[in-house]
Amino acid sequence: MNRTVATLLAAALLAARAPAQLDPPPEPPENPVTAEKAVLGKILFWDEQLSSDNTVACGTCHRPAFGGSDPRPFRLAGPDGLLGTADDVFGSPGIVRSDECNFFEPDPVHGFDPQVTGRSSQSFVMAAYDEDLFWDGRASTTFLDPVSGAVSIAYGGGLESQAAVPVLSGVEMGHAGRDWSEVTAKLATARPLALADRLPPDVETALAADPGYPDLFAAAFGDGAITAERIAWAIATYERTLVPDQTPWDRHFAGDSTALTDAQKEGLRIFTFRAGCAACHSPPLFADAGFHNIGLRDPATDPGREAVTGDPADRGRFKTPSLRQLASRPRTMHTGQFDRIDDVVEFYDRGGDFSDNLDPLIAPLGLTAQEKLDLADFLAHGLDDPRMLAETAPFDRPRLHSEQKRGNPAVYGAGSAGSGGFVPAMLFGAPPNLGNVDFRFGLRDALAGAPALLVLSEARDAADFGGIPVLVDFSRALGILGWPLTGSGEGGGRATCAVAIPGDPALAGFVFVAQWFVIDPQAAGGVAASDGLECALF
Repeated sequence: MNRTVATLLAAALLAARAPAQLDPPPEPPENPVTAEKAVLGKILFWDEQLSSDNTVACGTCHRPAFGGSDPRPFRLAGPDGLLGTADDVFGSPGIVRSDECNFFEPDPVHGFDPQVTGRSSQSFVMAAYDEDLFWDGRASTTFLDPVSGAVSIAYGGGLESQAAVPVLSGVEMGHAGRDWSEVTAKLATARPLALADRLPPDVETALAADPGYPDLFAAAFGDGAITAERIAWAIATYERTLVPDQTPWDRHFAGDSTALTDAQKEGLRIFTFRAGCAACHSPPLFADAGFHNIGLRDPATDPGREAVTGDPADRGRFKTPSLRQLASRPRTMHTGQFDRIDDVVEFYDRGGDFSDNLDPLIAPLGLTAQEKLDLADFLAHGLDDPRMLAETAPFDRPRLHSEQKRGNPAVYGAGSAGSGGFVPAMLFGAPPNLGNVDFRFGLRDALAGAPALLVLSEARDAADFGGIPVLVDFSRALGILGWPLTGSGEGGGRATCAVAIPGDPALAGFVFVAQWFVIDPQAAGGVAASDGLECALF
């Protein structure tokens, strides 16, 4: 039997037996859904304090209005090694690389800019129905306690397995060597969602009495113990409430004859029978929980599922994503290489681009121009739930601090050059919120091995001492800290000073400034200076 016939036959069989309506997501018996657990998970999912620099939440890369994916795709060089060419991969920006002490260190690719994941951010849409999650399925349906390694959920815990991974990832949310004891200790003293605003009603209600995380965990689990297992359980519970089941397709199968236009109905017919898309994107999930090599890239560039299973038959296979909310995603595929549904249709119509270990279901379709238009029309307008697009309940969410563009901390002034003509520069990232145990001042582009001084002051200055710009008022200095510069060479020196900000509400609104000075014999006056940094506590 040729591949085209097999594809159409498989699609027809699946369409014939597929349920017309979406059932609620399955719940593992070890972690049943409760309202208290779901709202705790929602708070954790949108709290940037879960990261090691207070800049990334789970929701940073998974926005409802963008189909549960990331609206900020960043380019990475593809197989040709050149940035800005057609084979680039699009990933999600995470945090600036930091070592085991949470001190800034340069990344070989990204330097002191945020690191970028090697695959696009996968949508959370319909993840509650899957077994093994991530593009390569490495988050297993059997969830092991992240600390003890004991079986926590025997089957159906893929969401829990996935939720635990980014928190410790040195690219996504954590510094190198971060462990769960650090995460749980931080949450024990953090004010929930201290960085967010525009809280949804259910979150506002849960936080009305100004509880700490121990209180929220007690409401969800019976006592206030904060554990890695419970964090994963809560986030997974929240994700099980995110079901986009009010699409035009759902209304169409519920009997609304106007939910789809005639062209979209024809597109659905082509999707199901003519093109055979339903063989892998079977309604109502519009996915199959499987892994396929669709000929997107040479498997040598990313082995996909094979790296998890070790089975050569899995070479180049990646998880089938649900097509629900497809139209609102900025980019598609694990590479993020398509930003137009028309391009996706053309890719499948030509039968993929690479033949190595190609799935037998992938073959040229031979669609007419009108069939392509109708199919794209259905995909673009038939599968999006308007509640996700509008971010209304249950897809409502807080606004993240990173979305608020407050300019705090703020760089001001200009530094002066040292050895090699390099001008030392401030490194920062974490917002200066009260109770932030991960606040840091960093320095880059200085003379390695040289001594440096970090001056904290209550006020700015604008003096110039023999070519050394002084941007802090020494007469109102809060502290002067000596710091050795690590790294190597001219311009390769760096330092990090970690300062835990007290949680005292009386400090709200207090403004202070900072500047680094590097003892450098080749600098004017023997001292190179950084730019200044102004911070307003909130």
